[in-house]
Amino acid sequence: MAGSASLDLVGLSPLMARTSGRPEISIGLIDGPVALDHPDLAAKNIREVPGKLSAACADASDLACAHGTFIAGILLARRMSVAPAICPGCTLLVRPIFSEAPANGGQMPSASATELAAAIFDVIGAERRPRRPIARGRAQSSGGARFRSASRGRRRRSGR
Repeated sequence: MAGSASLDLVGLSPLMARTSGRPEISIGLIDGPVALDHPDLAAKNIREVPGKLSAACADASDLACAHGTFIAGILLARRMSVAPAICPGCTLLVRPIFSEAPANGGQMPSASATELAAAIFDVIGAERRPRRPIARGRAQSSGGARFRSASRGRRRRSGR
């Protein structure tokens, strides 16, 4: 496995040897858009969570796109890539909050607390919406998203 010395340094080798993840396990990525055509990404496991911004990069050299793609790579890159991913078998739910064009002429992408909160709710509610493929059907989850709230399955008992 490429980069195994670095993985050993941070203690990820045992986890990565145990599993690569499963499509029914979903991870929300609230960041910039992702370069879906990157050769090391497992694009078939990437799903767009609808929001104000597209999950696919328009300009791969843009800072927001580069960062979103970098984080997606940590999670979903091929295991034999230069930087093998932690969970390439999982489903990545992409909900960008950083636009590719810097807001207000600034150099760094930014988002408000309200935009972040909306994105969190969108990702949590993603399993209730129909699947939305990215890039003309190229990236569609093969498994259902499974988000469970901490309270699901627990019943309040009266009289306590």
